[in-house]
Amino acid sequence: MLSEAMTALAAAGGTAVVQAAGTDAWAEVRLRVARWFGRGNPQREHAELERLDQTAGELDGARADDLERVRIRQEAVWQGRIQALLESMERVEQDRVAAELRTLLGRQTSRPSVSAGPGGLAVGGDVHVRADHRSAAAVTMGNVTLGNPSRPGSHQD
Repeated sequence: MLSEAMTALAAAGGTAVVQAAGTDAWAEVRLRVARWFGRGNPQREHAELERLDQTAGELDGARADDLERVRIRQEAVWQGRIQALLESMERVEQDRVAAELRTLLGRQTSRPSVSAGPGGLAVGGDVHVRADHRSAAAVTMGNVTLGNPSRPGSHQD
C-alpha cells in the first residue's frame, strides 16, 4: 500500500497527463510520460505512447456536455496506472521513481499552458491594461463609441 504522499503524487500525475492533452505542452509531456513508464524498454514505451494517444483522442472526441466526465475518468485511469507502477516497486526504487515523477511534473507546471476558444484571447503571463486621459482600454473590445452620450429623448441621425 502506498503512503498518502505517494497516492497524492499519483493523483497529481494523473491530473497532469489529462491537463496537458490538447495543449502546446502535450508533445513533450507525452514523450516524457512514455519514457517514465517505459523504464528503458522500447516496447513498453511504445505501448505507453499508444495509451497516451488514446487518452488525447478520447478527450478530443468528447462532446462538450460529456467532457468533464471523460476528464475525470481519464485522470482516474492515469492515477491508477501510476499507483500500480509505484506499488510494484521496492521502497528504494519507489522513492527514486517518485522523484523522477516529481521532476517531470515540475517541468510541466513551470510553464503556463494557456488556450482560448474561438474569439478568445489566451495570455500566458501578466496583462496590464491602462486607460488615461478620458480614454478606454481593454484587452479586447467590441463596438465602442467614445464621447458624450446623447441625452434621453433626443435623436441623433
